[in-house]
Amino acid sequence: MRIELATAAGRADRPNEDWAATALPASGQGGTLVLLDGVTPPRGDDGCVHSVPWFTARLGGSLIELSVSRQDLTLQEILAESIRRTAESHRTTCDLSHVRTPQATAVMARWDTREIEHLVLSDSVLLFELSDGSVRPHVDDRLDRLPPGSLTDEAAVDTLLRNKEGGFFTAAADPSVAARAVTGRTPLTEVRTLAALTDGAGRWVETFREGDWADCLAVLGEAGPQGLIDRVRALEDSDTGRALLRRGKTHDDATAVLVTP
Repeated sequence: MRIELATAAGRADRPNEDWAATALPASGQGGTLVLLDGVTPPRGDDGCVHSVPWFTARLGGSLIELSVSRQDLTLQEILAESIRRTAESHRTTCDLSHVRTPQATAVMARWDTREIEHLVLSDSVLLFELSDGSVRPHVDDRLDRLPPGSLTDEAAVDTLLRNKEGGFFTAAADPSVAARAVTGRTPLTEVRTLAALTDGAGRWVETFREGDWADCLAVLGEAGPQGLIDRVRALEDSDTGRALLRRGKTHDDATAVLVTP
């Protein structure tokens, strides 16, 4: 078993809102991976007295604990229960009905001696290198299916698209959103390597078009997660005219995890 993980904050003066962890059961057979990308609220307006890193740490900690201790639950059930637990931990102090209540994208993978179960919610990505050498991306493409320009008006996004039918979904305070996640199972013998990326690391493919997901996984294999993040940072710095970044952050929080079961 080989596990590599790297993360970098987008700005030195702001906390990293990504969260990632892996865990191996005491039996030594199998493992689990959790990757979260916290959603930064505009102007800090989210109706919550806690920070986004507080939220992702709470949610991520529950996801890791349950995915190891409750093998009888599916990843969707684990996500639903973890959202419920996290919501209960700050329901009395915060307005969880606020459309921008702390929330995150989610990637999970759990494997045993037979198969890998996966879950993806929103715009982080999970990559499988298969036994034939091909690379299969597991994505939730709801954001990509929205009409061009529909994400430029924050008020309209919050009113019409965020955690709405026909829009996109994130892990926030409603456990039922877990049913919207993209899930699946793959025989373990078919998978050589898996990797999880927040969209800050996925910019190498999605923003800068340096290659496809297979090329990205090759970079991860050769340079490691930190090497991929370093390449993204160099590309961000070189786009001084914002030809590719456009309205996006100059640097986004970036996290990458690479696992060879």
